[in-house]
Amino acid sequence: MSHDPASSLRSLEHHDAFIERHIGPNDAEVAQMLRVIGHESLEAMTDAIVPAAIKSPEPLALPRAISEVEAIAKIRTIAQRNKVFRSFIGQGYHGTHTPNVILRNVLENPGWYTAYTPYQAEISQGRMEALINFQTMCADLTGMEIANASLLDEATAAAEAMTLARRSSKAKSNVFFVADDVLPQTLEVLSTRAEPLGIELRSCSGEEALEQDSFGVLLQYPGVNGVVRDYREWVERYRARSGGIVCVATDLLALTLLTPPGEWGADIVVGNTQRFGVPYGFGGPHAAFMACRDAYKRSMPGRLIGVSVDAEGDPAYRLTLQTREQHIRREKATSNICTAQVLLAVMAAMYAVYHGPEGLVRIAHRTHRLAAILAGVLSKTGITVGEHFFDTLHVSGIDAAELHRRARDAHINLRAIDSSSVGISLDETTTREDVAALAGLFGTEVTDIDGLDRQTADALPEGLLRKSRFLTHPVFNTHHSEHEMLRYLRSLADKDLAMDRTMIPLGSCTMKLNATAEMLPITWPEFANIHPLAPAEQTEGYKELIDGLEAMLVECTGYDAVSLQPNSGAQGEYAGLLAIRAYHRANGQEQRDICLIPESAHGTNPASSQLCGMKVVVTKCDANGNVDVEDIRAQAEKYSDRIAALMITYPSTHGVFEEDVVEICEIIHKHGGQVYTDGANMNALVGIAKPGKWGSDVSHLNLHKTFCIPHGGGGPGVGPCAVKSHLAPYLPRTAPRAEGGEDAGVGMVSAAAYGSASILPISWMYITLMGSQGLRKATQVALLNANYVAKRLEPHYPTLYTGRNGLVAHECILDLRPLKDATGISAEDVTKRLVDFGFHAPTLAFPVAGTLMVEPTESESLHELDRFINAMIEIRQEIRAIEEGKLDREDNPLKHAPHTATQVTASEWTRGYSRELAAFPLDVLKRQKYWPPVARVDNVYGDKNVFCSCVPINEYEGEIEAFSEPMVS
Repeated sequence: MSHDPASSLRSLEHHDAFIERHIGPNDAEVAQMLRVIGHESLEAMTDAIVPAAIKSPEPLALPRAISEVEAIAKIRTIAQRNKVFRSFIGQGYHGTHTPNVILRNVLENPGWYTAYTPYQAEISQGRMEALINFQTMCADLTGMEIANASLLDEATAAAEAMTLARRSSKAKSNVFFVADDVLPQTLEVLSTRAEPLGIELRSCSGEEALEQDSFGVLLQYPGVNGVVRDYREWVERYRARSGGIVCVATDLLALTLLTPPGEWGADIVVGNTQRFGVPYGFGGPHAAFMACRDAYKRSMPGRLIGVSVDAEGDPAYRLTLQTREQHIRREKATSNICTAQVLLAVMAAMYAVYHGPEGLVRIAHRTHRLAAILAGVLSKTGITVGEHFFDTLHVSGIDAAELHRRARDAHINLRAIDSSSVGISLDETTTREDVAALAGLFGTEVTDIDGLDRQTADALPEGLLRKSRFLTHPVFNTHHSEHEMLRYLRSLADKDLAMDRTMIPLGSCTMKLNATAEMLPITWPEFANIHPLAPAEQTEGYKELIDGLEAMLVECTGYDAVSLQPNSGAQGEYAGLLAIRAYHRANGQEQRDICLIPESAHGTNPASSQLCGMKVVVTKCDANGNVDVEDIRAQAEKYSDRIAALMITYPSTHGVFEEDVVEICEIIHKHGGQVYTDGANMNALVGIAKPGKWGSDVSHLNLHKTFCIPHGGGGPGVGPCAVKSHLAPYLPRTAPRAEGGEDAGVGMVSAAAYGSASILPISWMYITLMGSQGLRKATQVALLNANYVAKRLEPHYPTLYTGRNGLVAHECILDLRPLKDATGISAEDVTKRLVDFGFHAPTLAFPVAGTLMVEPTESESLHELDRFINAMIEIRQEIRAIEEGKLDREDNPLKHAPHTATQVTASEWTRGYSRELAAFPLDVLKRQKYWPPVARVDNVYGDKNVFCSCVPINEYEGEIEAFSEPMVS
């Protein structure tokens, strides 16, 4: 191949840019697809789809795309501005060692981090087994009967416990007591959550809660200053006095040595699993948990993995009691939680599997011994140290400012309490040298740790030492060698379908490439090992990254300010609505309490409104799926003096660019309301249109969708809140309100100032790698791919809704309802049959029952799109065979899908169709085949027989009868 000397260096460098790696179809394929849908260019197609009234006249003011090498070097420079000190701050965050086998094979493994929420049970068995391990671990360690599959962080888990207590308590009081030694960030988030719900929050030392009525109380065990209190008698007195619900925030590692709350009267127990192998990450993401009495399982917030049976009668995992999920309950919701922290929960659970109960006790006991030794050394010098503790010392009677100065000089961080005391929290990573260095800060030399160990007693209360066993299931007592752990993790990943194997064509969920280059920085020590309360001078790299990402998101959206604190989309919604509420109140418009929400909206919209104390008024959609402008106008006029906000999704939940969005914004503003635009569909807008410029006042964004943070099997997520300038003063504050300070603005909505900060480099890298032109092209190809799928499938499955010129936005809704009427084959049957073709299902029955919503994203190649299309066409042929009587209405491959290897290789085959049709409906599957580990899962059985912990080993030997009663391990 000859080189053309006239070729420009810029054109040669362009091919080293990331854009062609991220966008699936190449230019020739793009041209081919454009011909199919009848347009000459991406620009012509964009003009045909997007209303002129909202299109951005100028390109994004972002730098040009750069190569992966350049971007990694650039973010490396930013990371190096962070200073990694030894942190003994504690306050709910602790140093930990991530076992390398978990680091490499979970956190850094796309088989785990690119998976979706396990709604489709048959292709999610591996990660659901990992989550069952998590639930069992949390229930065992807390001494409770049941635990959920993780929550966002400890502070928001405590807020969920408060609201669960309110609806579970028989007490008529609206008072919720909080012990005065809870974590400051927990108290802050509780305060934010309580006020709109009319809950009176009171901090107390204990006696006050025994003298006044309340519906519940939150205790911290051990307390923020390390004190381990014996609450047994207190709880008995509290129950006798008020009958309220006892909530406890705790530390799972401490519970390996201490009597668990479930054994001294707790009803609900929450906490964080961060110290089980998950790095600080400047605050997140980390998996919180909630464990509670079995009586609360049907109202417990968050996801719950349960065990059912499949069509063969074998055990199979599934999301149980799904109707509890708040996006299903809508305006009747009691929480807006719509996610979990699956990837981090898997890491924490595997940490327990790897170490086992004995290993966890060793880690806990060693941590405690080092703390006791340090306390003994300091006490001998006349310094006051708390008496009963697990790993945290409250050191008082000192010059705190001078001590902090010495500590900084030694690259050590201590917890600031006041002018005469500090906190010192030890952890798994603490060494003997650390103990000597800490003692040295107080002017004491330590040389013989072993000698001090022999002389120093434990500091745990004798009457609170744990006597009950925990983690007795074989899974926690088997995989302790790295070889066994590696194989266990591989066996679980092999059961699942993630994006490392297949397209995940979920409408509304934007499952796109999570590039390796974007993921690399999150495990660098400069990002991973920074405590969220580290001093500002140590986190200048994070500040540069966060400021830069906020500016990028402002440019992409047309808003004026962004808060990165919300650590899920639902949290972002909540923050946006709180900002609207605070804005109206600041303007003397406290009566504005109505939130208009179209009937097509995602269910977290009404759930978030409820949490903000707003009243939901549902507005209509027309026959084409568009929001009914006249109904919005009528409702706005009816509630003119009360309207607080309208929540809309754009492009619409039905997958089209509606023409009247500017007019809708004007209607709401005319009546004094604010417009909230759900950012779930931002992947159809970046580089083409900006919500903040067409009249919207606030949006949340899903960084785990549009901006490439991976879904992680159902979490982590990041849901920044972006607002216009008039709402900027009402974004969540970034630190707890100082005691006695003015309660200005909106409180924190998550535990850490910047939420899940350690995964923000992913989105920063994506935007930096793509640049202005790349982001616009990505959006255009997302539109192209969706329209190509819709056009190719049009003869087989009609698209339910289209927009201008008969085109859709970035997703299309395939209408299967006529097929159900004609053949009895449901949309769910089609999703199960797709498993036999090696595909994750599209979104089922949302926003319209009996339909499938497909979003291919820009990352899928023409080859993969055609593979999906061919599978859908072949399935249509099978349905046609039923129509024509060639296949039985009940005994056909769709009704019995998915088919396992065990079924199709069994000695006996009784189906009315061939084994080959069951397993290999297309010849290509003979060369590459995914075998589901279970047959179709029985959802009804699982809900009637709720069983949510590790399956007893004998169940794998075929004894399924025990499932007829609820069980705990």
